[in-house]
Amino acid sequence: MSDSSQRLPLALTQGDPAGIGPDIALIAWTKRKALNLPAFLYLGDPAVLKSRARLLGLDIPLIETDASGAIAAFGNALPVLPIPVGIDVVAGEPHVATARSTISAIETGVDLCLKGEAGAVVTNPVAKAILYEGGFGFPGHTEFLASLAEKAVGRPVIPVMMLAGSHLRAVPVTIHIPLKSVAPLLSEDLIIRTCRIAHADLRDKFGIAEPRLAVSGLNPHAGESGAMGNEDEDIIAPALTMLRAEGIDAFGPLPADTMFHEEARRRYDVAICMYHDQALIPVKTLDFDGSVNVTLGLPFVRTSPDHGTAFGLAGQGIARENSLVAALRMALDMSNASPTPRAETA
Repeated sequence: MSDSSQRLPLALTQGDPAGIGPDIALIAWTKRKALNLPAFLYLGDPAVLKSRARLLGLDIPLIETDASGAIAAFGNALPVLPIPVGIDVVAGEPHVATARSTISAIETGVDLCLKGEAGAVVTNPVAKAILYEGGFGFPGHTEFLASLAEKAVGRPVIPVMMLAGSHLRAVPVTIHIPLKSVAPLLSEDLIIRTCRIAHADLRDKFGIAEPRLAVSGLNPHAGESGAMGNEDEDIIAPALTMLRAEGIDAFGPLPADTMFHEEARRRYDVAICMYHDQALIPVKTLDFDGSVNVTLGLPFVRTSPDHGTAFGLAGQGIARENSLVAALRMALDMSNASPTPRAETA
């Protein structure tokens, strides 16, 4: 049974239908009462869900509906807004023919949020290679979501990735780039923009009145006064000085090797890290199954399980729903704290 205070359903995209997205959606729904799960509307093909349920040995009633009927239906049936895949999907065997429906599910989820019909979009994992083969022109989910948001609100949107678990929130300033490219790409402007967005969304979407941002250094020991690199003194420190002048509680640069133990984590609300692994390793180490991928900087709430499509697990009955459950719960909390998003009109 969903939270009785929930005003709008969450829009859950199918992800790649050959992956574990359908599995974990079905498994999560079966535990809805035990977990007091937020009501969600599944955006995808009912035929895929029925086929996957048979593989998993689950007898789950489905009801085709739109967002307006999802919360009322959720207690007794899994609500589905049908988006046909167009082929017979085999669990664990991705096919380019499904790319269009995967993309359509994301577009539909964003549209529902911007119309005020869904509280958040929760995205199941996609296979980028399959989408690329189908003509997808974006590096990944995040960039596509930002493009959809820009078209809707008529202004630039800068997405920021945050990984959040039960013990730690962390934001990488640079994301999916080679380690050798991190230092050349770091700039005061990039750090300032990332911190501003993190500060704003922690305040507006997480309800933290005065967010505390702990900012890591790039080099060992935060550069050791220049002995191990100058980026910490020449780029990161000036950025933090400017942020503090704006009233943002951003402190550092801190040695990354002493930022993530329990006592240190009590002193901040989010860790701002300089590169991908510096942020993701501590989050996943502390809470591998329960960590959530959150996109900050969007005019709507977006969360996602922090794992991939796991084609080898699809249809086997061994996929874990933990990260999806965490993503759904976080999406509800964030949507409750956020004003209802609206697309701007000319």
